[in-house]
Amino acid sequence: MIIKWNKTAVKQLIEAIEFIEEHEFYSYAIELERSILSRVHSLPNNYKIYPLDKYKKQNDGSYRAFETDSYRVSYRVQKNEIKILRVRHTSRRPKKH
Repeated sequence: MIIKWNKTAVKQLIEAIEFIEEHEFYSYAIELERSILSRVHSLPNNYKIYPLDKYKKQNDGSYRAFETDSYRVSYRVQKNEIKILRVRHTSRRPKKH
């Protein structure tokens, strides 16, 4: 199973890291990025480890999400791929999708 990133998710991750760096928390930015990427890279081995995405309307069971350091990463499991859909800070109002 391969991992594919949605363009929006890539943009959101970069913006989050840059925001943290702009506030001079460089080591935290690196730690957060490593944490998110580590979890994403482990998904093909056990994508069911994280719960179903509670904010996804009419979730057919393929949408899941995890949180790390107040950031929520949503992903969808399909036949041959896992697609990373969104990276958002948990303090932001969730967008029902």
